Amino acid sequence: MSVARAERLVNLVLCLLSTRQYLSADRIRGIVPGYSDAPTDEAFFRTFERDKTELRELGIPLEVGRNSVFDTVDGYRIARRDYELGEIDLEPDEAAAVALAVRLWDSPQLTGAAHGALLKLRAAGVDVDQAAPAIVESKVRTSEPAFAPLLAAVQDGQAVAFGYRKPSPAEVTERVLEPWGVVSWRGRWYVVGHDRDRGAPRCFRLSRVVGEVRKVGKPGQVRRPENVDLMQFVANTGGEPVHSSNIRVWVAEGRAAGVRRRATTVGKEEIDGVVGDVLELELRFPDTAAGWLAGYGADVVVIEPEVLAKSVRERLIAVAEEGR
Repeated sequence: MSVARAERLVNLVLCLLSTRQYLSADRIRGIVPGYSDAPTDEAFFRTFERDKTELRELGIPLEVGRNSVFDTVDGYRIARRDYELGEIDLEPDEAAAVALAVRLWDSPQLTGAAHGALLKLRAAGVDVDQAAPAIVESKVRTSEPAFAPLLAAVQDGQAVAFGYRKPSPAEVTERVLEPWGVVSWRGRWYVVGHDRDRGAPRCFRLSRVVGEVRKVGKPGQVRRPENVDLMQFVANTGGEPVHSSNIRVWVAEGRAAGVRRRATTVGKEEIDGVVGDVLELELRFPDTAAGWLAGYGADVVVIEPEVLAKSVRERLIAVAEEGR
């Protein structure tokens, strides 16, 4: 499914969930982003019929009806009572996985789209359920400064230029890219697109983007090719070789079960008056383990390697300073 079609379907679901009224096809055309681009009425209705079929195949309960006896055409809506899930009982490990996934979506770069859709509905006179919680909270947390401007460039269809630090040899080169999308793979963020200097598709790790991301040319000039799997492209070309590494950590007694499951106990030690176990474990991606280990707070202390211990300490200090 193309990005434009996926965005249009999300906008359509938001629209039909956020109203108590039945909305006619013509009204949906004027409200939902993506339909106004249809060059003719016939093209719009073909697209709309395909989208309705897609929603039904996805199991979304699309209702058809009329608001009053005076209406001459059918309208559409999605009943919240049929759409929302009932109560779900999760095991502790399942709940932890869900909580981790929820934490991933948490930054302001993408929230404007959902809020903007609801505001547009209200401005158009649609009776929006004021008490309803936000249905889509598309939020992504990333500390990479390049994330927001690159994501904006993807949405605007605009080329960008930026400095990029190569790992070997260590140097910064200027790159001009027609961005197709920003994806996360193995704990790192990448931008994928057409590299104008190389004349070929390339992906770039956001943590290696140096300085400001600058816009090049006019918006709307960059289009993502059909049938391009960005995640697969990064997996095939963007990932570094896997280098396993053994680390040694101290874990407070009876704490950090997630670390213990992956480790071997090699001794006991007391730190600041607290008794704990010394564990050894092998990590396939040691350079991305700092965030995971820092999440355990004072219950886990990295003994070696020192570079990982320092990275964890820096993260904990940053969190402490934010809480002041």
